[in-house]
Parts: sequence; C-alpha cells; structure tokens
Amino acid sequence: MAQYIDRVVLHVSAGNGGNGCASIHREKFKPLGGPDGGNGGRGGDVRLVVDPNVSTLLDFHYRPHAKATSGQPGQGSHKNGGDGDDLILRVPDGTVVIGDDGEQLADLIGDGTTFVVAQGGKGGLGNAALVGPRRKAPGFALLGEPGEVRDVTLELKSVADVALVGFPSAGKSSLISVVSAAKPKVADYPFTTLRPHLGVVDSDTGPFTIADVPGLIPGASSGKGLGLEFLRHIERCAVLVHVLDCATLEPGRDPISDLDVIEAELAAYGGLEDKPRLVVLNKVDVPDAKDLADLVTPDLEARGLTVFAISTITRSGLTPMLRHLGSVVRQVRAERPPAAPPRIVLRPKAVGEKEFEVVDLGDQAYEVKGAKPLRWVRQTDFSNDEAIGFLADRLAKLGVEDELAKHGAFAGAEVTIGPVTFDWEPTLGAITAGAPRGTDVRIDDSVRLTRAERDQRYAERHDLDGFDALDDDALDHDAVGDAADGDFDDEVFDDED
Repeated sequence: MAQYIDRVVLHVSAGNGGNGCASIHREKFKPLGGPDGGNGGRGGDVRLVVDPNVSTLLDFHYRPHAKATSGQPGQGSHKNGGDGDDLILRVPDGTVVIGDDGEQLADLIGDGTTFVVAQGGKGGLGNAALVGPRRKAPGFALLGEPGEVRDVTLELKSVADVALVGFPSAGKSSLISVVSAAKPKVADYPFTTLRPHLGVVDSDTGPFTIADVPGLIPGASSGKGLGLEFLRHIERCAVLVHVLDCATLEPGRDPISDLDVIEAELAAYGGLEDKPRLVVLNKVDVPDAKDLADLVTPDLEARGLTVFAISTITRSGLTPMLRHLGSVVRQVRAERPPAAPPRIVLRPKAVGEKEFEVVDLGDQAYEVKGAKPLRWVRQTDFSNDEAIGFLADRLAKLGVEDELAKHGAFAGAEVTIGPVTFDWEPTLGAITAGAPRGTDVRIDDSVRLTRAERDQRYAERHDLDGFDALDDDALDHDAVGDAADGDFDDEVFDDED
C-alpha cells in the first residue's frame, strides 16, 4: 500500500534572470553602429496547482527540492534572452501553504487553484536599453536578478462533507467500506486506520463525500495517539458523525462516556463547535449491544442529537442514516455562501514612505536598507568600473549619498548594501548637501574679502576722508584690492584730490 503523507517541507528555488548583453554593432562601412546588446530573459516561477487526481503529498516527501529554470542571457543585434520555464507542482485539493515563520500563505481549494510560491528573477537590461543623454555607448550591462528561494510547509486538510470520528475499533472503517467504494483496512484491533480515507456516498438525497479519520483517544488534542496528526482533516467537513461502539468490552467505557471524551478532545482542538453532529450507535447486531443502544438513545436525544442504531454486518439502519446525512449535507451546502472569486490584491506604496533607510552602525560604518538599493546592487557587475559608476549615479539620484552625509559620514566610511561592503567616495553633490545655494562647505574657512570690504580696509589704513565719494575714475579697484592685501602703489591716489 502506498504511504500516505499529508505534511511535508518543500524547498523551492525560482529561476534566476538572465544577464543583459554589452555589445556594439559592427558592420562594414558603419564604424559607429552603436550599442545593440539585448536584455536577459525572466527566470521561471514555481507554482502550486490543485489537481483532483492527486490525493497525497508523497511525491514531495521523496523529492523535497524544486527548482525552476533560469532565463537566458541577452545577445547582440538586440536579441533578448529567452524566459525560463515555470515549474508546475501539482498538489491535492485542500493543501495549505505555510511559510517558514508559521504564517499561512495560501489555502488551495478547488480544481485549478494556483499559487506562486517562488517568484522568478527579472532579466538584466542590455547596454542598448541603458543609452541616455550622458551615456551614448554604455560599455556595461545589468546582471539578472536572482530568483526567490524559500522553504514552505505543505499541509493537507481533506475536503469532505462528512467526517467519521470515534474511538479506535468503533467501526468507522467498516462503515465507510459498506456505504462507499473505499476499501480501508479492517481488523479487530485498535489503530488499524493509520491514514484518512475518503469515499463517495450515493444516497437518495444526492451524493456526498465521507472521510474516515484515525481513531481518537483521551489526550489526542495534546498529541497522544494518532489524533493530533489527523484532526486537521475534519476542519473542512460540514457534518461530524460520532461512531459509538455499543459492543465494547473495555471496562469503564460506554457510548455516553465515549461521546463525552471525543467531544472534549474536539473542543480542546478548537474550531469545530459550530458543526452539526450526528450519533451512530454501531454493532447493534450483538444482542447486548442492541439493549445498550435502546438504553442510551433517550439520553442522547435529550442532548439534541439525532441518533441512528446501525450494523455494518447486517447493514440494518444504513438507509435512513444515509438519507438523513444527505439532507443535512444539502442544507449545509445551501446555507454556505457562494465562493468568492479570487481577488487581485494591490499593495500600493504608502504616501511619504521612504525607499531606503540608513542605519548608523558606529565608528563610521553604515548600512543602507531598502528593496531598490538592494536590487541595484544585485544587478551591478563590480568587475566593470563603468557599471560601478552607474550604480553610484543611481544611488546619488535616489538620495542615498545625501542621507549618508546627514548622518555624518565622511569619505572612506564603510557602507554596506546587502552582500556588498565598500568605502564611500562622496560626489560633489553629497559634499555640498544641505549647504545654502551658491556656497561650498569646502571653502567655508576662506578669508577672501569682498569688494566693499577691501575698499573699507584700504580707507581705514590711509585715514581717507570722504572715501565713499570717490568715483570709479579716481579709484582703481584692482589696485585697492592689492592694497588691501598689503601691496599698493602710491601713484594710484592723488592726495590733492
């Protein structure tokens, strides 16, 4: 028998984007052909798709690593690289995708439901796409972005209309085997059912699906026995059917106490309080069991429960039970709201949200955080000086250098962006950031005098009266400027004037 797996850890890797191409068009009699490097192709995504023909996660148990193909690099003559192929992973209906932080990422219900679990990287731009007013013929291209790599947990929650719950050996497997085509293992010892079984019942009120869950025992909600491992399979069921053994010979057990124990475990697990209940008293073909069923039926009905006494051996009581189950399932389906179409979720950037953040690590060390600077660094070929200069221009235009200057960074400061650490060499714009227009902080200590200051200083040195009345013809300002610096000519001024 094939092994049943309903929980696996999957390691997925999307394809990397192809690198852009740095190429110059070469053709006879066309010496200035210009750049013609094409863009790299997009990396393939990893997608989970619900397939009704898949019932277990067994394939991912033996092959837990999945990787999509990468995009092809660009070529000359404006040839773009081919995109990578998406990797399609087919999963059963009812698969839940959980991230490595425990957050639920997707709940896949319905044939064809798709979820992109890993996004492929974008292809890098070729030098033909980087041409601008300042760069007529770029000698570099951008690298492709790496694809997303992540670990996710896949959990299978069976999608059925009815769930059979009860103690081990209560007759759940026998019941599902006689009302459907399911053929679970049936034996006279506990825990013969080691995995859930699904069956389709064709009743007078319409078909419905039924699930046989491994037996529950006291403490199942806290991990005892097999109950905790498979309780998730009854979360999606519309109706719960308590299968109670009326022929058990174990001391201290009877249908009422079994029901109380199972209900306590379901309450401890949580989320099952609102589901309709139905009680099935099984094995009434045994004389003593029939008497016990007649004895406990009034007490169960007093709790508001619908009770059916059946025998899977003689098949007595099965028809009315299935007819009632079908009507309850049909009613639940009618009251269930229609499935909402998948919504397109837009996550616009908040107004005023910064695209990066500068963190001061102390001792002239800084870290720049942000999706855009990190993406630019990953796209840069650090073996090409022109590509590094292009990155510096992009960071300066984004405002990274101005922000570093505001944090007190000096030339040679250690700056880290993602996996890259470099010594910061500020541009002129970063040096003068925050200074008034027309000023330069590099010459703030200069003692160069203005024209008026030089005139005033010369007048003070020579005790000139009415210096302000001198006209431009009588005053050579170049000479006055020299005089202010201690080098003047006596012939410049006529003392009689």
